[in-house]
Amino acid sequence: MADSLSKKIDWNEFRRLMPVAERWAYFDHAAVAPLSGPAREAIARWSQQAAEEGDTVWPEWARHIEKVRECAASLIGADAREIALVPNTTAGINLVAEGFPWKDGDNVITLAGEFPSNLYPWMNLADRGVEERRITVDGIEPDFNRIVDSCDERTKIIAISWVGYSTGWRIDVEQIVELAHQRGILVFLDAIQGLGVFPLDVKRTHVDFLAADGHKWMLGPEGAGLFFLRSEHLDLLRPLGVGWHSVVHAHDFTHIEMNYRLEAARYEGGSQNMVGFLALGENLKTFAEFGLSPSASPIANRVLEINAAAAERLESIGANIVSPVNNEHSSGILAFEMPGSDPVQLRQQCLDQGVALSHRAGRLRISPHAYANDNDIESLVSALTN
Repeated sequence: MADSLSKKIDWNEFRRLMPVAERWAYFDHAAVAPLSGPAREAIARWSQQAAEEGDTVWPEWARHIEKVRECAASLIGADAREIALVPNTTAGINLVAEGFPWKDGDNVITLAGEFPSNLYPWMNLADRGVEERRITVDGIEPDFNRIVDSCDERTKIIAISWVGYSTGWRIDVEQIVELAHQRGILVFLDAIQGLGVFPLDVKRTHVDFLAADGHKWMLGPEGAGLFFLRSEHLDLLRPLGVGWHSVVHAHDFTHIEMNYRLEAARYEGGSQNMVGFLALGENLKTFAEFGLSPSASPIANRVLEINAAAAERLESIGANIVSPVNNEHSSGILAFEMPGSDPVQLRQQCLDQGVALSHRAGRLRISPHAYANDNDIESLVSALTN
């Protein structure tokens, strides 16, 4: 059904929301996305209000921020009380790594090839007697059997990315969570390379924790991200960065009592990046309008379609495609090699011709969003060959 809906959508309408498309063939959303038009307008509106009206409009901003929380919850099938608004993915990871009630001798499972932010917070637990067990990955596919075999009775958390940042491999979230929960192990999901494109239902998959910044596939500014924890884990994590916003009586500054909010917002601490979240909220509404929900995503179908077309054209000029294409593990990331060429030099060559992409792990990497089109693909191919 989502596939047929995707074909009915006018993706040029999405493209018109992206000012960057007027100048660039933009294939770099897995790095830092350009702002959408609605996000830009939200920032401009906030800036004008902040300059001309000061904090007299603060209550209005605060109400909008709570709407953003509700939109974020709807995106993944969560309750708004399970969502904390955080500065970035790293902040969300550290809420788990530093807040979990570790005991000397416990361990956490990670994977080789993870983005550093999903390694360092767990490595930082070594001085508390917590072992970070890093599982090797042969090729691009994480071996769930190898992960499970590395667990024991002291394994408390498996920390894993939904989509590999350098390979584009998208894991079966429900499967890894089921394998972990069968052994009494919790799962933290780094969702930054999937959220905003692919559907994720936290009620169906039973993910315990996840975090994602909004500056990649959610087309928002840096500094505005999301953290989810299942409601039953609310009292499991020790609150960090505690401040006035952490308590039930947040707006009564003369009432000093350590009475934490009964929701994930207790982890937000102090004042929020209001302008960033107001901008992100505009994109969350746009995604919903284009059919992204916990159970379906025309946006994902469109992105996969673009990457499949790009892979075909890249192969025609001699590229070796590394990422999965046209299967359940495909994502918005397409990594490839151009034999005999320097990826750093090729990337600069593309940038000089108005094509944005990245190089990771010795390969080139494209990551188009749903507004890309055939002309963008031809611009990519031309830039690589000229």
